[in-house]
Amino acid sequence: MIRTLALFLLTALAEIVGCYLPWLWLRQNGSAWLLLPAAASLALFAWLLTLHPTASGRVYAAYGGVYVCVALLWLWRVDGVSPTRWDLLGAGLCLLGMGVIMAGPRGAAV
Repeated sequence: MIRTLALFLLTALAEIVGCYLPWLWLRQNGSAWLLLPAAASLALFAWLLTLHPTASGRVYAAYGGVYVCVALLWLWRVDGVSPTRWDLLGAGLCLLGMGVIMAGPRGAAV
C-alpha cells in the first residue's frame, strides 16, 4: 500500500508539473522552452501509471483522490493560496473514496 501511495504521489506531481509549465508559458509569458520539460513530465506521468499492478480503470479512479490532494498542496505551496476547510473536506472525501476503491474485494460483481 505504501508503494502504491508513493507511486500515486509521484504520478500526481508529474501530471501537475506537466500541466503547470504550459500554463506558465501561455498565461505568464514564460518561455516556449518550458514545453520541453512539460512534455517529459507528462510522459513520466503516463509511464508511472503503467507501474501499478491492478486494472488501469481502477488505478485511474483511485489515483484521482491522490491527485486532488496533491493539487491542493500545490495551490498552497506554489500558488500561495491557503486551502479552505471545504477544500480539505473535499480532499478527505476523495481519499476516502480512493481507500474504498483500492481496499474493496476483487472478483465480486456489483
